[in-house]
Amino acid sequence: MTINTSGWRPTMGDGGAAGSATYTGNRALMLDEALIFEIGSTETTGVDLADERAVNSRLAGLDRTRPIGLPGLSEPETVRHYTRLSRQNYAIDLGLFPLGSCTMKHNPRLNERMARLPGFADIHPLQPIDTVQGALGVINELAFWLIDLTGMHGVAMSPKAGAHGELCGILCIKAALEARGEGNRRVILVPESAHGTNPATAAFAGFTVEDIPATPEGRVDVDALEQRLGPDVAGVMITNPNTCGLFERDLKRISDAVHAAGGYVYCDGANFNAIVGRVRPGDLGVDAMHINLHKTFSTPHGGGGPGSGPVVLSEALSPFAPLPYTARTKDGYIHLIEEERAEEFSNEHFGGRLNSFGRMTAFHGQMGMFTRALTYILSHGADGLKQVAEDAVLNANYVLRSLEDVMDAPFAASGPCMHEALFSDSNLAEGFSTLDVAKGLIDEGYHPMTVYFPLVVHGAMLVEPTETESKAALDQFIGALRSVVLRAKAGDASLKSAPHFAPRRRLDETQAARKPVLAWKDPAPAEAAE
Repeated sequence: MTINTSGWRPTMGDGGAAGSATYTGNRALMLDEALIFEIGSTETTGVDLADERAVNSRLAGLDRTRPIGLPGLSEPETVRHYTRLSRQNYAIDLGLFPLGSCTMKHNPRLNERMARLPGFADIHPLQPIDTVQGALGVINELAFWLIDLTGMHGVAMSPKAGAHGELCGILCIKAALEARGEGNRRVILVPESAHGTNPATAAFAGFTVEDIPATPEGRVDVDALEQRLGPDVAGVMITNPNTCGLFERDLKRISDAVHAAGGYVYCDGANFNAIVGRVRPGDLGVDAMHINLHKTFSTPHGGGGPGSGPVVLSEALSPFAPLPYTARTKDGYIHLIEEERAEEFSNEHFGGRLNSFGRMTAFHGQMGMFTRALTYILSHGADGLKQVAEDAVLNANYVLRSLEDVMDAPFAASGPCMHEALFSDSNLAEGFSTLDVAKGLIDEGYHPMTVYFPLVVHGAMLVEPTETESKAALDQFIGALRSVVLRAKAGDASLKSAPHFAPRRRLDETQAARKPVLAWKDPAPAEAAE
């Protein structure tokens, strides 16, 4: 019996057309998308409007007198344009996201469901306090979890990002010094292994920044730090675990020395995911530390937000925390303390000890991030959060030990790493660099790792797999990175022009940095005709 009576037979070509161009510029489902100005015309609009001359203007003489200069697109054209652009993005929902010091972990959908409940998603910051007791309860409970997990005394919930939290902590330190008449302390010490935002934050707050060198094994040179302490030092900003992926095991000694010299200790908590449930920074003498809810506690981040960076504070700094803050009284009612009631409430409930330096935001912080973070914490519990840290460290060490035979791991001899594995480009073939490895990884279907950071390692490649990746996912990434590195060690010239399969090829990065084209302009008639 013959099923196919048409005479058609499936055949496979010789593959000669694999590299040929297409009429549209598209490659199957990888669509080549033009700039929005190249799709629409500034002379048209995507909707039909009545003749403007027939409409009575309500703009009181503020009518536009010049063309707006934006392309007119219909709704389908607009939706398709941004959808096509979004398909060119990499995301944690597509695969392992190896950015070091970024903690790009999976975002549980339970968190999203809770954050979208009307009682959290649809409230307004100016609503009467009586109508948002549930939302304030979330903020208050999350605050107590953060205090308990870090062993600290208080917390400022309003900062909206890690660097914002850094600034909050440094302003608390500044206010505390001024309150005791030592505003002349104007120096902040920052180790080489700290996050790059630390010196920027200190400088922004008006302090002078001085570097503290690292030891050959990638940790703070404690002797050098102790020698620099003096009456002009306001404090130290230290990242723990540091950006080399190593735990600063001398942090308690550092804290004791700084306190003895009259300063304060700020800890960058961006890497808290490696120690949550295992180490309490307060027990190590830390006075202030921001916590990236959008890292450790899984709330989505990237592309500029949203973020949330609450700052936990020691007993010495808590009185200077910014407003507003929540407070639950004995009757169970949760108050939101603003400027109008701060002094009265402090005198009534805190013995007049509160002396806030001001505020960090117009309102109360990121409600959606608070809800997601508390959902994550409650769904894991204390034992689950401890396992988060353990699995994150396990995965990072698996990556480190699986690649150290082909990649240079400068601190591998120092022992196990924490949450991230650090490599350098020192053993690549002459003329090949970290950038070539990163571009080659794009062709393998991965977003590159963090590159050229930390600065203490030449050609740094920083990989943080997080705890949410399976062994199978890690093995595939390790295989891909190994393959690219072996090509770079063998001098594979094709890596110098990678990526080859991405929507756009490699840019001249020097020209892009020095002569960036940031705005579209209509090409000259002669150019358009070519």
